[in-house]
Amino acid sequence: MIFKKKPKIFDRVLPWVIIVTGFLGLLASFMLTVDKFKILKDPNFIPECNLNPIFSCSSVMSQPQAEIWGIPNTIFGIIAFSAIITIGAAMLFGAKYNKRFWQLFQLGALGGLLGAGYLFFQGVYRIGAVCPWCALTWVSVIALNVYLLVWNLRTGNITLPKRFKSAGAFIQANHAGILLSIYIVIVCLILKRFWYFFAG
Repeated sequence: MIFKKKPKIFDRVLPWVIIVTGFLGLLASFMLTVDKFKILKDPNFIPECNLNPIFSCSSVMSQPQAEIWGIPNTIFGIIAFSAIITIGAAMLFGAKYNKRFWQLFQLGALGGLLGAGYLFFQGVYRIGAVCPWCALTWVSVIALNVYLLVWNLRTGNITLPKRFKSAGAFIQANHAGILLSIYIVIVCLILKRFWYFFAG
C-alpha cells in the first residue's frame, strides 16, 4: 500500500515488528539446530538451555515430535524466519506488497502459529518439558500473527463479515492487551501443568 500522507506510527513500526519477531525466531531455531548437531556428535552433551527437569531443550529435542520426515523442525524454522526477516528488511527499504501478498503472509504466519501450538501441547502435556528456545519461538510467532492481523484489518487486506466487524475493531484497538493476555495464559498453563515442581 502506498501512503499519500505521512504514515502512522503503527505503519512505521510494523517492519521492525516483523524483523524483530523474525530475528527472535531465527535465533531460537539456530541455537536449537547447533545443540542438535552437538548432541548427535556427542550423546553426553548437555545444552546450556537445560535449566532443570522441566525447562529442558534436550528433553524435547530427543522426541519424535521434534522432527518432520527425519528433518529437525528447527531447519524449517531457520528457513521461515529468515524469509520473515527479509520481508521486514525490504519494507524498510521501501518495498510495497499487494493485498494478495499480505493475505498469503497472514496465512503462512497462521500456519506457523498452529505448528507452535501443536508443539506447545506436545511439549507441555505429552513430553512433560518446556524447551526455553522453543518458548521464544512461541513468543515471536504469536506477536507476528497479532500485528499482521491488525495491519491487514486496518489496511483492508482482510475484510471480516459484518457480524465480526466489532471483533475486528476490538482487536485493532486493544492489540497490546490481547498479546499480553495470550502470554499470561501460556504462563498460567505451564504453571498449572508443572505446579508440582514449582510448589515443591
